[in-house]
Amino acid sequence: MADIRPFCGVHYNPSLVKDLAMVLCPPYDVITPQLQQELYQRSGCNFVRVEFGRELQQDKDTDNRYTRARTTLEKWLNQGILKVDRKPSIYIVYHHFTHRGRQYRRRSISCLVKLEEWDKMIVRPHEGTLPRPKGDRLSLLWALQADTSPIMALYDDREGRISSLLDEHTGKPILNADIGDGESHQVWAVTSAETIGQIRDCLAGQALYIADGHHRYESALIYQRERRTTSLSGAEEEPFDFVMMTLVDFTDPGLVILPAHRLVRGVPQSALDGLMAGLKTFFAVEEIPLNKADILSQINGLLSEDADEVKLVLCGLSQERLLWLRLSDFSIVGPMIPYFHSEIYQRLDVSIVDHVILEELLGLTHDKVEAFLDYTNDTLEAVNSVMEQEYQLAVIVSPVKPEIIKAIADSGDRMPRKSTYFYPKTPAGLVFYRFGK
Repeated sequence: MADIRPFCGVHYNPSLVKDLAMVLCPPYDVITPQLQQELYQRSGCNFVRVEFGRELQQDKDTDNRYTRARTTLEKWLNQGILKVDRKPSIYIVYHHFTHRGRQYRRRSISCLVKLEEWDKMIVRPHEGTLPRPKGDRLSLLWALQADTSPIMALYDDREGRISSLLDEHTGKPILNADIGDGESHQVWAVTSAETIGQIRDCLAGQALYIADGHHRYESALIYQRERRTTSLSGAEEEPFDFVMMTLVDFTDPGLVILPAHRLVRGVPQSALDGLMAGLKTFFAVEEIPLNKADILSQINGLLSEDADEVKLVLCGLSQERLLWLRLSDFSIVGPMIPYFHSEIYQRLDVSIVDHVILEELLGLTHDKVEAFLDYTNDTLEAVNSVMEQEYQLAVIVSPVKPEIIKAIADSGDRMPRKSTYFYPKTPAGLVFYRFGK
C-alpha cells in the first residue's frame, strides 16, 4: 500500500554550522510573531527565513516572503551552509525530550512517501483542515520546490520487525543537535539498499496515519495536481509525486499526545448567563471549589479515565469554582452532532465540546467559531488565562489515545480541527527534501 522511498536529504553542514540549536526552528504552525522575531535574532542562518519568513509592508508579487525564502535557500546551498547528501537515504531520527519532569525518546524514520488521494485510504487523515494554512504552504512549495518540514505519520509495527531493523543500525550520527533543557536530536543516514528494502517491505503492506501535518499533505496534493496539468515530461513518476514524512510507531514510548483545550472569548454576556442552565440539560454538572495550590492534580483527578463517560472541566463561570461535566447518555446529544459522523466521533470529548457547548449552547456556529476560539495544550495556562480574564471560558479535555486516532481514520471520518497536539513538534531544517531546482 504505502510506497516508501529514500532520498538525498538536505541539511546544515556540520563543518560550517557548529551549533544546530541556533539554526533549527519549529514548523510554521507554531511560530508566533514573537517567536519569529526571536528566531531571526538567534542566528543569521536560522531556518525560519525559509520555513516561515517575515511579511513586510512593501511586499509584492516579485518580492515577498516566498521569493525571499527561495533566495535564502539558494544562497545557503551555494555557500555550503546547507549540503545535499550524495546517496539516497532513509534517515533514523532520535528525538530526546522532557515532559512534566519525565524523559522521553521518540524514534522515527524520515523518508519519502508517494502522494495518494484520500479516497485510496493508503494515507489516512484524522483531523479537519483550514483553507488559509494550505494556501501558505502551497505558495512555499511553488517558490522552493521543497518540503521544508516533515509530516508526522504513524505506522503499526505489531511484530516489531521495523524496530529490530532500527535497533541494528548503530554508528556515528551524521547530525547531532543539543537544543538544551533535555531536548536533543540525533540523525543517522541509512544507505544500505538491503536495509532500505527491508524497511520498505515492512511498511508496504499497511496504511499510514497522519498525526501532524494535514495542511502540508493537502497542500502537496494540490501542488501535485497543478504541476501535473502543466508538466510536459510525460513521465509516469515525478519528484513532486512524493512528500517527506517522519514515521513513528503507534506504540513508540516517546509518542506523546497532548489535549487541545478550548479557550473562548468575545461571547456576549447574555450567552454566558444562560450557559449553566443549558449545561444541565445535557450533563451531570457538579461545582467543585478550585484548589489553587494544585490545580493540575485536581483537574487530572476529575478527568480520570472512565470509558462509559465523557468528562470535561469548565472554568470561567466562577473565579472560585470549576464545573465538572459528565455525560454518559450519548443519545441526548446525538441530534446536536451531524448525522454523517461515526459513532466514535460522537463520543469524543472535543466533538461534544464543539457541537454541544460551543455551537448549541453558545451559538458559535461553524462559520463563526474561529473568531472566538483559541487552543492550548497546557492545562495551567488554560485556567490561568481565564483567572487573568484574558478569556471568558476554558473547556478542559482529556488527550486522545493513539488507538482512537487509528479508529477514527479507519472509519473514514475526521476529528474536529485541533483535536490533538503531538508533542514536541519535529523541527524544520533538520533534514528536508528538495525535489526541484
